[in-house]
Amino acid sequence: MPIPRIDLYSDTQTRPSPAMRRAIAAAEVGDEQRGEDPTVNRLQEMVAELLGKERALFLPSGTMCNEIAYRVWGRPGEEIILDRTAHALHYETGAPAALSGLMTRPLEGLRGVFDAEMVEAAVRPRDSRHAPRSALVSIEQTSNLGGGRVWPVTRIEEVAEAARRHGLPVHMDGARLLNAVVASGVPARDHAASCDSVWIDLSKGLGCPVGAVLAGGSDFVEEAFRCKHLFGGAMRQAGIIAAAGVYALDNNVERLAEDHAHARQLGEGLAEISGLRIDPAEIETNMVYFEVDPARMTAPDFSARLLAQHGVRIGAVGPRQMRAVTHLDVAAPDIPAALRAMAAVLAA
Repeated sequence: MPIPRIDLYSDTQTRPSPAMRRAIAAAEVGDEQRGEDPTVNRLQEMVAELLGKERALFLPSGTMCNEIAYRVWGRPGEEIILDRTAHALHYETGAPAALSGLMTRPLEGLRGVFDAEMVEAAVRPRDSRHAPRSALVSIEQTSNLGGGRVWPVTRIEEVAEAARRHGLPVHMDGARLLNAVVASGVPARDHAASCDSVWIDLSKGLGCPVGAVLAGGSDFVEEAFRCKHLFGGAMRQAGIIAAAGVYALDNNVERLAEDHAHARQLGEGLAEISGLRIDPAEIETNMVYFEVDPARMTAPDFSARLLAQHGVRIGAVGPRQMRAVTHLDVAAPDIPAALRAMAAVLAA
């Protein structure tokens, strides 16, 4: 397969910068399972402070963050209330069922964002002997399949209030929470305040090679650490990779605004290309969803031609739909170059 010269497939495609590599090389390390790795401890303290939570736990991946939270909050046979577009529903290989025996109850939100009324309608009666019990409410910030849509803090608070009325915890899949922070201008702790557990990803817009950090109350994190061992996520001298996260939080958060600007530029350019369909007004962060005219070609064919003929990688997410994601390794000149490549493929 050709190596792309412009890679808009995902913000997971970032590579650690030279400065991040130097931070990794210089990391102090110790046994993280014993709480003796100073770099892991520093990263966890930084995230707990950032999100306004008592404690935080460094983990290998965001998927593990979700699945540990679900394991802590739910019991086999219970349900997770979440949007029909949720990452945990589509891209975690059925892990809620496989790892925790949990079912899912999808809601029909608008571009990944649902409301309190939908939560009220979805909660199962506690006195039913036949229906599964509701275990928790899970939201995704930003909404991936919702086009990078930002959950407004007021909506999070309303949904959390509805969940509390039924004694349900609220979990936030914060894979791109910091994109939402930069786009909205609202601090991360305000987004997280109504949630009982929340995590941020290090390997997407922040540019780290690996890792995520899960946060919550002290009792929650203590149980989460046990699940970390259970799911095979325990590490040793993990400061080597945690150092990348420390560097990223110090240096790579505010620059997410550049990714958002590039996404808007890309969306506006796509709107001018015959054979593509997009509403640039829907672009809030770093994700750009658009459609290919099926009379011209399918989205997978368009994706394959872009890569083979022009070295531009953009993923197809259906027979018509494409997803482009801007990130740290996409420079300003790459946007017009990618637009020219797409116009050329369609013209040919």
